[in-house]
Amino acid sequence: MKDLDEIDREIISLLQYDGRMAYTEIGGKLSISEGSVRRRVKRLTEDGVLQIVGIVEPRLMEWNAAGMIGVNVQSGQMEQAAEAIRDFPEVTYLFMASGGFDLFVEIYCRDREHFVEFLNQKLQQVPGVTRTETFMILKMYKMSYRWGQAPPQDNDLANGQAFGLEGSS
Repeated sequence: MKDLDEIDREIISLLQYDGRMAYTEIGGKLSISEGSVRRRVKRLTEDGVLQIVGIVEPRLMEWNAAGMIGVNVQSGQMEQAAEAIRDFPEVTYLFMASGGFDLFVEIYCRDREHFVEFLNQKLQQVPGVTRTETFMILKMYKMSYRWGQAPPQDNDLANGQAFGLEGSS
């Protein structure tokens, strides 16, 4: 894939705020044709640069227990442990980090019982996992999937209202 040009970056920026924005509207904002937008979006998605997905507020789907879990993994077991953890449906985000933990795992569960079941019956049973430390998410102040070039838009609800999180606990 070639490097992203300014038009690619602008298309991505607009789609970060509205993944269903019409290609004609994007073209109008960028002074390019709808066909050009369509071709660029197709190339960006085929090349794995862009993914357009629906994002739901977990609480509205009755997933009310969320947490971040620090995980230590036995030397030489990192890739196998990460692959196993990645496949759990409760896991929404998984990354390797430097510092006190080898991995951080973000999870969403239906309730606290489900959360405990996940910890005891799934995560702590993964071969190579030696230690976990759990941080329950008590209140979400910001949830955003906008990186890089995406400047704030007039209709942006970055204060959490877009996900029903304002004032939530």
